[in-house]
Amino acid sequence: MPPRVAVLISGRGSNMSALIAASRFEQYPATISLVISNRLEAPGVALAQEAGVKSAVIVGRSFPDRLSYDKALDETLRSANISIICLAGFMRILTPWFVGRWLGKIINIHPSILPAYKGLNTHERALQDCVRIHGCSTHFVTPELDAGPIIMQAAVAVAPDDTIETLAARVLEREHAIYPLSLSLVASGAAMLKEGKCVIRGAKPREGSLIAPAF
Repeated sequence: MPPRVAVLISGRGSNMSALIAASRFEQYPATISLVISNRLEAPGVALAQEAGVKSAVIVGRSFPDRLSYDKALDETLRSANISIICLAGFMRILTPWFVGRWLGKIINIHPSILPAYKGLNTHERALQDCVRIHGCSTHFVTPELDAGPIIMQAAVAVAPDDTIETLAARVLEREHAIYPLSLSLVASGAAMLKEGKCVIRGAKPREGSLIAPAF
């Protein structure tokens, strides 16, 4: 059986939807089995339900501290026999305790070419710096924010007349491309966390590629 995957969201769930769509293909090596939101009003919860994926909401203010929340989250995931966690706009910083429990089994999508522009407001900061190339990254999650070993990256050119909205829209298209690919690599065992690095079997760099590794 393919590994069972949980997607953690806080908002609209566009990357979640891309993962669910990819998982519908017969040869895809993972099953999206659960969606968890930390916000009751997250539109992605309804999208998950429409797609027939079980969903749950665990609201942070219901717990006295971050560790209590993460222990409840861990219990929910393990009771659902989850093997891999995908963070998709999950606006909570996970505790070192939780990350340690799932190390090598949590991946995240971030809207920049890491290690540039960790944290929030990545598109605005890229435009302020007048960069010519921007993009997105997937990475294994470690206790340090947006600092885990990188799995895949995709780049987009920044146009002179770009706004935050137009740039974000093009980057989001690339996110929808590389996140399902990254999950497939992790779920199949082709990508793994080893000695603090992401090791990908069969990866072949391609000159001038806008997505790396290129498969």
